[in-house]
Amino acid sequence: MKHMKFLSFFLGIAFAIIACSSNNETIPAPEVDPDGDDGTTEVEFAKGADIGWVTEYESKGYHFYNAKGEQRECTALMKELGLNAIRIRVWVDPSKHGNWCNTADVVEKAKRAKELGMDVMIDFHYSDWWADPAQQNKPALWVGKNLGNLKSAIKDHTMSVLQALKEIGVIPKWVQVGNEIRPGMLWDEDVALSGASYNVTEKDLKDAPASATDKVVYPMNWANLGAFVTTGYDAVKSVFPDAIVIVHLDNGWDSGLFTWFFDELKKNGGKWDMIGMSLYPYWSRDAKEGYSSADAVITDCISNIKALSDKYNCDVMVVETGMECADDNGKLASTSVLNEGKRQLARILKECKENTNSRCKGVFYWEPECRPSQYRLGAFTEGGYPTVIMDAFK
Repeated sequence: MKHMKFLSFFLGIAFAIIACSSNNETIPAPEVDPDGDDGTTEVEFAKGADIGWVTEYESKGYHFYNAKGEQRECTALMKELGLNAIRIRVWVDPSKHGNWCNTADVVEKAKRAKELGMDVMIDFHYSDWWADPAQQNKPALWVGKNLGNLKSAIKDHTMSVLQALKEIGVIPKWVQVGNEIRPGMLWDEDVALSGASYNVTEKDLKDAPASATDKVVYPMNWANLGAFVTTGYDAVKSVFPDAIVIVHLDNGWDSGLFTWFFDELKKNGGKWDMIGMSLYPYWSRDAKEGYSSADAVITDCISNIKALSDKYNCDVMVVETGMECADDNGKLASTSVLNEGKRQLARILKECKENTNSRCKGVFYWEPECRPSQYRLGAFTEGGYPTVIMDAFK
């Protein structure tokens, strides 16, 4: 009976992936007996963290401790705190940035998670450094490649990293093709080569000066963007056929953004298995006029998750979130602020698991191990101890 349960489980996952492929007609998911008598086992809800800075922190002599003051390796501490998954970002050639998050560094971090029995998410940025809504810059070695060679570069890079993981026995459960790609990815000034989802202007760019204008720097080309996403998708499946491929956008509360983007991606042949979103109540209150509280942001995000899973018949995951942990001076926030962060995170975890018709499959905190002096939305003290925010995972 145990073997039959696992067989049914994996067949169910395969069916769901086929049903969610945007290239095919929508196929209804099989009904599940609410009493659990269908022979399947419940899919574990992912409680994860992106701790991509951990090896760099270690090189600087940083240490991490549990509440008892016992020193712990960071990945092991995350498991001790109730997490079951780790997210790891990948950069193409970060040699100008210390070589952190290159293939070797990714393999090291993934190996630690595997040894602890934790699930792994791989997050391809397709850039030499950070990729997000204000910067989706091509790797230096990819600049000037024609469209065919650019797609080959995407394929080769994706397969190379995943093959390195396969060689050490790491099987990623999820793989992101791009990071927060609301404005597309692999921007280029030449429209024939650009992967922008809209016309990106000077004002849209990272650290744009006050003198920035509405001049278009990176023109829109949805045909390319769809091809880039699908190239990455196919490359993932060629190494790990059962990996769940995620397309990730920011502003999880913005239903209009997500429906626009995924409608266009589908029109242009883009493929995905799961929709990933970022949910940052702290930043979102400034992103939309009318938001007066974090709870309004969370409510809209939960509604968006349910609507998206219905519309596209696929699962959703909050692949990035974070709560206020530092004040304006980079000092640890007050007890009341930290407790509020715990409350917000606990609500997100509870509602994602219990109020999305089981379509939200997990929540990942982005860089909780950060010190308050380094990042406002971490979840640790300056001395490397977890704050009360992390108690929400328990």
